[in-house]
Amino acid sequence: MFKELDPLLHSELRLKIISLLMGVESAEFNWLLQQTGATRGNLSVQISKLKEAGYIEVKKGFRKNYPLTTCSITEKGTRAFEEYVEALKEYLKLK
Repeated sequence: MFKELDPLLHSELRLKIISLLMGVESAEFNWLLQQTGATRGNLSVQISKLKEAGYIEVKKGFRKNYPLTTCSITEKGTRAFEEYVEALKEYLKLK
């Protein structure tokens, strides 16, 4: 039978965020904004959902008096992403 897909990662924007974070140590909000093509508000909401689930860590600070938000994936987020990919592979298998 098919494995259940993680509903949190099944959202297109949240999947984009996690996929991008898998390839970097950390990413600034503005970089994620550029890469995803999302609006600031939507990206912020989706980052909050991933943070609440423990999939990403969010650090807020300042650079030259400007707010700076940096995101990085957690071990839990990495596991969730890998399990999501494996579940998708099962869906795509032709027997």
